[in-house]
Amino acid sequence: MASLRGLSRPARNLPLSQLARQTYTAVPVRCASSQAAEVAAPVLNELEDSTLTAPQLSEEEKKQFRPWKRAKDRKFGLPSGRYQYHPPKYNRGPLHPVQSPPASDPIARDFVPGPFNLPRLKQTYHSTIAPDLMTLAYQHVLPGTPKKETADRLRGWDGSSPYHKNRALRGPRGGPVLPLIERDITFNNIPLLKEISIASYVPDAIKDPNHLLVARSVLLALTGTTPEITKTKANVVQWGIRIGDRAGVKTTVYGNAAYEFLDRCVHLVFPRIKDWMGIAATTGDSNGNLSFGLTPEEVRLFPEVEANAWLYPAKMLPGCRVFIKTSATSDRQARLLLQAFGVPFYGKVRN
Repeated sequence: MASLRGLSRPARNLPLSQLARQTYTAVPVRCASSQAAEVAAPVLNELEDSTLTAPQLSEEEKKQFRPWKRAKDRKFGLPSGRYQYHPPKYNRGPLHPVQSPPASDPIARDFVPGPFNLPRLKQTYHSTIAPDLMTLAYQHVLPGTPKKETADRLRGWDGSSPYHKNRALRGPRGGPVLPLIERDITFNNIPLLKEISIASYVPDAIKDPNHLLVARSVLLALTGTTPEITKTKANVVQWGIRIGDRAGVKTTVYGNAAYEFLDRCVHLVFPRIKDWMGIAATTGDSNGNLSFGLTPEEVRLFPEVEANAWLYPAKMLPGCRVFIKTSATSDRQARLLLQAFGVPFYGKVRN
């Protein structure tokens, strides 16, 4: 019915059979494109027959055309790298006219491709942990607020002796090491993970070198780097240890490898340790570096060791000590960073 409404009123009274038999006269329509093609046809034929087309080579000319032979016979050729840019081998200061390109430039001598992937823990740090640390540790200081006076870190002399004059200041009480000054966390001073060192002391390796071989294999499986063999530095008569004996291995991982190792510890090893309270809160060297130990039973929980347990005899499996180095300037900031990563702490906090 909708189609009938579009017809005129007289046409609506006609039956559908008569409407179908109606004929229409065809009107010839000439396309502009076909007309232009007919006009341009003789012109194109003349162009094809003209001398503007490329000449055809004969078979003899094709056989004689050998560019590789001509390049081989050339006697005086410039070296391939004559006109290529080479970065300088040494950095001669910021005022030198020739400067080394940045390390991100592929032509730089210290260019390292990558990163091809980011560890999950590192992605979490950049997306969540770093902004949270900066927000939690933010301290608003009004403009014009005077800075707090800090005490002198080095102790002077009271002048009771003539030898005190022009004498160097003394270090802090308790030792000659001067600890770092804790810096406030700002947008350009957020603590981050720098490296992780793993060391294992195997005194049984002095009598049986197979213990040292197993320790190297375990650290190689955990870190993916070849461990370095350490030697003893003192004599211990009771244990039969002499200076220079090979009795340990150590290795250090940086960057993504450090984040991956800490990720495995937090999510795969620590939850499986029975009755484990965490890392002692008193650990640290007051410079933002923390450490903890793992027994042989806890080392066996790593998936790299557990999957190939038949390679490591149970009596030869060593324990290890893990040292975590961060960019924090105090143990308090380092604990704050590791707690954000998921590392638990227990006990009384020292500083």
